[in-house]
Amino acid sequence: QVQLVESGGGLVQPGGSLRLSCAASGSIYTGNVMGWYRQAPTNQRELVATMTSGGRTNYADSVKGRFTISRDNTKNTVSLQMNSLKPEDTAVYYCHYDWFGRTSWGQGTQVTVSS
Repeated sequence: QVQLVESGGGLVQPGGSLRLSCAASGSIYTGNVMGWYRQAPTNQRELVATMTSGGRTNYADSVKGRFTISRDNTKNTVSLQMNSLKPEDTAVYYCHYDWFGRTSWGQGTQVTVSS
């Protein structure tokens, strides 16, 4: 089992930036995918960005060009740099780990974009 702990959420004005971080511990295997999902009130949880241990990335269209995912395989961490934030980015952001269908979720961190 993999445990995920997120940090870095908060309140930011439109156009601002935030950086989310997630640290994984436990039984971590190579070939995994780590990333970020988000869920706004009344919405379903949706993919934001993922990155394989080999470095391949996948982004939601809504965040392309604004968000950047990165990871450090030696430290088992994944980060999400969020720039040019918009009010519609407001959501709880969840760190996610997947290894051939074995998944784990973090507890979530709130990101609020508001003036």
